[in-house]
Amino acid sequence: MFTKRDKLQAFFLGIFSGLLGLIILALILWQLPAMQQRLGWRIDFALTYLRGIVDPVKPLPMAVVTQNPDDANGFFPTPTPTAPLVVVADQQITVIATVLPTLTSTAIPGQVQLPPPAYEKQEINNCGPATLAMYLRVYGWEGDQTTIASITKPKSEDRNVNVEELVAYVNTQTPGVEIQYRVGGDIGMLKRILAAGLPVMIEESFIMEESYWLNDDRWAGHYVLLTGYDDSQQSFRVQDSFLGPNLDISYQELDERWKSFNRVYLLVYPSESQSLAKSLLGDQWDVEQNRKHALEVAQTEAENNPKDAFAWFNVGTNLVYFERYPQAAVAYDNARNIGLPQRMLRYQFGPFFAYFHINRIDDLLTLTEYALKRTPNSEEAKLWRGWAMYRQGKKEEAINLFNEALAARPDYFDAKYALDFVKNN
Repeated sequence: MFTKRDKLQAFFLGIFSGLLGLIILALILWQLPAMQQRLGWRIDFALTYLRGIVDPVKPLPMAVVTQNPDDANGFFPTPTPTAPLVVVADQQITVIATVLPTLTSTAIPGQVQLPPPAYEKQEINNCGPATLAMYLRVYGWEGDQTTIASITKPKSEDRNVNVEELVAYVNTQTPGVEIQYRVGGDIGMLKRILAAGLPVMIEESFIMEESYWLNDDRWAGHYVLLTGYDDSQQSFRVQDSFLGPNLDISYQELDERWKSFNRVYLLVYPSESQSLAKSLLGDQWDVEQNRKHALEVAQTEAENNPKDAFAWFNVGTNLVYFERYPQAAVAYDNARNIGLPQRMLRYQFGPFFAYFHINRIDDLLTLTEYALKRTPNSEEAKLWRGWAMYRQGKKEEAINLFNEALAARPDYFDAKYALDFVKNN
C-alpha cells in the first residue's frame, strides 16, 4: 500500500526523469549540424541580450589624449595629383567557364548591367563567404558559402571574416583566379571596373533590423557584390546576401556606407586577365601608392569636416600602414572622441596596433576589453589584449589569451607567433 509520501516521491521522480530525458534528447539533437545551424544563432542571440541586461552596453570609450600636439603635424599635407586611370582598349577577358565582354573604349557607358551570378542567401554572420561565393561563380567556380567558410571561419560563431582572410582563400584555394584589394576607392573606380565586365565587391556598413542588446546602435559591417550601375538613376545594382538579389542603392548612400571601411574594394579576375586588372587600377595597382592616395582622401575629408569620425578613423588606419603610429593614435583619439559605433572594433583593429606601438597600454586594455564585451570570441581582441598583458609583465595572462585566440581560430598565425615569442622570451 503506497503512502501519500510514496506517491509524492514517485510524482517528483517522474518529473525529474522526464526532465532528464528531455535534456539528454536535447544534447543528442544538438550534435546534429543542422540543429546547430538552425538554433545556434538564436541561443547566441539570447545569451548576448542577457549579457547586455547584466552589463549594459555603453558607447565606445573616449580617449584621454596624452600625445604631444606636434605628433599631429603632417595630417594635412598639400595633396599631390595622381595620374588618371586608363583602361586598355580591346582587352579580351577569358574566364574559366564563360567569356566576359570585350572592353572597346576608354569611355565608359552611362549604364552597365552584368549578368548576376546565382544568388546565395547568407547564413548567420556569413556575408563574407556568401558574397565571395557569388563573385567566384562568375568564373565558373562551383562551391558555396560553406566551402569558403570551412576555411575562413571554421567555427560558425565567428562573427567577422576580414578582407585579408577572403584574399587568402582565393590565393590558396582557387587556381586560375586572382584577387586584389585596395582602399580609398571612389564611385568612378567602381564604375570603370563594372564597365570592363567585372563585378566588384566592397565592404560597407548597414543597420541591422533588430537589436542584439539594450541600447544597440545596430550598426554592423557587411559585404556586397556590385554587378551594375545606372547614371540616369545615380545607383548601383548590388547582390546582397542578406537583403536579396538585384537591389539598387544610390551612389551617395553607398559611398556613405562604404566610407566607414576605408572604401575597400576587392577585384577578382582570371589569372590571364591581369593586364586588364592593372589597367583598371592604374597607379592604384601599386599598393604603397594606393595607401598614399587613401591617406590623402581621408585627410581631406577630416580637414573638410573635423567632426567626421570615420574620416579620422581612416586617417589612422592608413597611417598605421606606414607605421606612423604616434600620428595614427592622434587620429584614432579624434575618432573615438567624436563617437564610433559599438561594433567598430569587431571589424577593424588599427587602434590596437597604434596604441601598442606607442606603449599606450591602458588604452589598448580599455579598447580590447570593450571589444570583447561586444564580441566575446574575437580572436583579434584576445591577441592584442594578450600583447598588452605581456607589455605589463603578465606573461601567464598573455599566454592564456593567446591560447584563447587560437581556440577561437585554430589556424590563427598571429596567435601562434605570439605564443611562441612569449614562451621563448
